[in-house]
Amino acid sequence: MTTGTAAERPIFVVGCPRSGTTLLQLMLHSHPRIAIPPETRFMLDIYERRLEFGDLADPANRCRLAEAITGPKATRFHELGLDAGEVNKLIADAPPTLGSALGTVLQAYAGRFGKPRWGDKRPAYVMHMDALRRLFPTAQFVHLVRDGRDCVASLKSMPWYHEDSHHAAATWSRAIDLGRKYARTMPAGSYHELRYEDLITRPEQELTALCGFLGEEFHPAMLRPDKAAGIAVPGRKTWHTGTHEAVNAARAGTWRDRLDPWEISLCETVLAGGLRHHGYELTGAPRPDAALLLRYRRTAAERRGSLAKRILRDQLVRRREPGSVSYQCTA
Repeated sequence: MTTGTAAERPIFVVGCPRSGTTLLQLMLHSHPRIAIPPETRFMLDIYERRLEFGDLADPANRCRLAEAITGPKATRFHELGLDAGEVNKLIADAPPTLGSALGTVLQAYAGRFGKPRWGDKRPAYVMHMDALRRLFPTAQFVHLVRDGRDCVASLKSMPWYHEDSHHAAATWSRAIDLGRKYARTMPAGSYHELRYEDLITRPEQELTALCGFLGEEFHPAMLRPDKAAGIAVPGRKTWHTGTHEAVNAARAGTWRDRLDPWEISLCETVLAGGLRHHGYELTGAPRPDAALLLRYRRTAAERRGSLAKRILRDQLVRRREPGSVSYQCTA
């Protein structure tokens, strides 16, 4: 059984891209005890580069690590509204582990709002929950699942998404498969799953259950995430304009108007198991052409291969780590 008080347990929101994780981030950030920042880009990058910083028992190495987090614009640290110099000092004074350095940044963000509980949100984390558990052994993961057809339709419309519908479908499938895996293997009280469609149609019920999992009391402010959007959603993310509106159910099921018939057929064939498992009804669309299925299978195989290579690289790097990477509470 995982131990630790609620305030010591980081919260990570994960899911397929365009599954509603930003909405859930804002709902959690609206809680008077919880702070979840805008998406950053330093957590996974620093973890994968961890050998570059050497033994963090050396103060000079901790300073180099701090500057790698707070300095480059690509980390998006600047969107947290924190003073880089102050955070660098906090990291230098933190326990000498990678998880402690990374956690110190998020803890400082929570401190900006006077909140004891901190976490992070990034859809890609669904592919890296094993690494996050190494960094934060007591972490709690919240996996938001949305109809795969809606995710594919939404991804297609994003200005930053440059892949095709086969890739989008494979992305949803991988997220669902990993969710099933971690639901089985994580310690009790570490993994919670909910559906986007339920969250927007019965938000109080779903958020009350989520708060129960987190060991927190439900707060009505969580029902008005639009009030936090101006704080926790960067203005450059124009595709998140809906987060500035009250929660409504109109965003569910729009795939019917946004997907071409062949895309619906593809999704309902290759994603059928995951869709049914999560209670999404199929339309009975005909099976797509063999060429479309072959293209999807190749895309999915490439993604599985990339994941396997990443896991292998990570295992090799672990053998060379100079010490523990686990977060040590500094509260």
